[in-house]
Amino acid sequence: MARSAAVRRVDDTRQQVLDAVLALFAERGYFATSIQDISRESAVSVGSIYHHFGDKEGIARALYQALSDRMSSRISWISARHASVHDQCRGIVETLFEMTEREPLVMDFMLYAKHKDFLPEEKPICSSRPFELMRTIVAAGMESGEIRRMDVMVASTSLFGGPIRMIVARLDAVLQVPLSRHLDEVWECAWRSVAAR
Repeated sequence: MARSAAVRRVDDTRQQVLDAVLALFAERGYFATSIQDISRESAVSVGSIYHHFGDKEGIARALYQALSDRMSSRISWISARHASVHDQCRGIVETLFEMTEREPLVMDFMLYAKHKDFLPEEKPICSSRPFELMRTIVAAGMESGEIRRMDVMVASTSLFGGPIRMIVARLDAVLQVPLSRHLDEVWECAWRSVAAR
């Protein structure tokens, strides 16, 4: 019992730091954010931050991994929930649009941050697990005959590139209305670009 309470406290502390870092990185960027800023924003001591993460790069890596894992889990859940590749891909686009509206800082960090500048050992975002899963679904669509045969990267970019540009427009406040208002139209254009029939 005491052990699980201690584990929960560690998890809570780590989450406090990651939540603070997400906001700080979005506002100031990685290089302009100090450990002292993170300590102040998270209400976690500098010593505790070093204990849990090692250094600022360790915090950034933990944040990147946590968000990547969360997105991957969501994509896997969508994939398991829908039988057709069409519905799986539409579900992914809808989820990305919803995340942009509910959690713009998450999408900002995942799409805007130049991760290679401060996490040189990590794969680029387009090679990260969520994007690999999306390409795997697209490849399955070619196998099932739902998507025309072509290079998987070309097909994936055609299918998801337009929706991601809409997300960027929303994050940049170029698009003033919620993404959900454009979901059907954006999806129709994206699917037509790759659909076998």
